[in-house]
Amino acid sequence: MTAHPLFGLLLATFGALVLTPDTLFMRWSGLDGTEMLVWRGMLAGPVFLLIWILTSRTHRTDLRRLISWAGLGVFLCQFFNATLFPTAIGLAPVSVVLFAVATVPIFSAIFGRMISGEIPSKETWVTIAIVLFGVGLAVFGHGGQVALDLRSVLGALAGFGVAIALALNFALIRHHRDVPFVLAIGLGALSAGTMALALVGPARALDGNIAAIAFTGAVILPVSFFTLSLASRYTTAANVSLLMLLETVLGPVWVWLGTDERPTTLTLVGGAIVVASLARYILRSRQRGRELPVG
Repeated sequence: MTAHPLFGLLLATFGALVLTPDTLFMRWSGLDGTEMLVWRGMLAGPVFLLIWILTSRTHRTDLRRLISWAGLGVFLCQFFNATLFPTAIGLAPVSVVLFAVATVPIFSAIFGRMISGEIPSKETWVTIAIVLFGVGLAVFGHGGQVALDLRSVLGALAGFGVAIALALNFALIRHHRDVPFVLAIGLGALSAGTMALALVGPARALDGNIAAIAFTGAVILPVSFFTLSLASRYTTAANVSLLMLLETVLGPVWVWLGTDERPTTLTLVGGAIVVASLARYILRSRQRGRELPVG
């Protein structure tokens, strides 16, 4: 099954779909960004490490391979990804952050070219452009204006940092197949959660709906990021990054269902554009019988 050209695409689609209700559970938690990071990091980290313990047959070798520039790179990518996202949400409007994060396919194509020599195809760039247009409609479709102030700029920069960290993470995992990515991601998440706990303290971290945030840390994040990272072994980083954007456009639908916060018409139209573009991309790959030579 893993030899089929659609395997990586379908695995990434599954991981992205698992990630889509993440925002809803974050909203249900009632915690701020740093408080959520405590639970997400300190629960997801041990789950990743447990997966590594149960699935790896080369624990000592994995520990040696972790101390390499690629292994440390995956560790740092996860640490900064986990840390920068709640920081960005705390600084800037969500629409600004989500649009900045939505540039991850562009960075994935760049890193794929730099690290693995994978040349992005014309169809990939066209799909990226259409998806970014759809994401723009979805996240800026609330009709409000975004003030260009220092906090918004810093939040956008943090969002771009998340996109860079995610893209580099997928590119490194794809190119360096001997890197124990589950171990590296687990340690990165645990380190981010530990740092957040030191900043806010145990008392503040308990002030919210713990069941909701615990579900994101113990189930949603490990399952989604494990499958997304694994998918990068079977398809290109740009493909994984494109499919991750399903979370950006389907997340508001989950929030609507769970909180009665109705998305606007433009949000729904933008989401439909993204979903249709990605569906077409997968079907085109299937029709050609192989993965498109993308970044």
